Amino acid sequence: MLSEILREKLAPIFEKQLVDEILKLAEITQVKEGEVVMDYGKKVRFMPIVISGTLRVMRKDEEGREIILYYLSSNESCAMAYACCMESKLSEVKAIAEDNAEIIKIPHEKLDEWLMKYPSWKSYIFSSFTQRFNELLRSLESVAFKKLDERLVNYLKDKAKVFGKSAIQLSHSQIAEEMGTSRVVISRLLKQLENEKKLILYRNEIKLLSGF
Repeated sequence: MLSEILREKLAPIFEKQLVDEILKLAEITQVKEGEVVMDYGKKVRFMPIVISGTLRVMRKDEEGREIILYYLSSNESCAMAYACCMESKLSEVKAIAEDNAEIIKIPHEKLDEWLMKYPSWKSYIFSSFTQRFNELLRSLESVAFKKLDERLVNYLKDKAKVFGKSAIQLSHSQIAEEMGTSRVVISRLLKQLENEKKLILYRNEIKLLSGF
């Protein structure tokens, strides 16, 4: 039953022969909210393809501050994982399950082989690199050119889009950590947005209003 569901999800993307290989060789894994899929400094032995749920991909600077690079949702994969696998490098990013998710772990030894063998796989990988690169450029632009209040608004919009609802389970500390700033600053900006009637603050929950 599960294999048939996966086949239906993968069929629009890959050739039948490739789907057969994926279902035969890849590991299908359930990950819980908050579970780390890839971590800093660890060897990457697979490339994840998200079947359901969402992964949050983070990068850490030399001082230990983290920032979100991008999110991965249905049928999307991490170009950074692919690059680490191909170059036998340790991971420079951390991928965390934003909610309960299901992923397919593509074994690293098949990545290059399928690139030469299946046109759809080559197209998928190149498309993934292009999409992730564009998201990285947007993240860089946000950090370099936008004020923190603008970044916070975009962050909350992204979270609402990921969860598919306006009420988001988030603490001020978590937001600060993911945005690379302090909790005090985030609390002040959130209070400002609440005063502007754009959201309502609850304990570890933020509800975005229509004016947001």
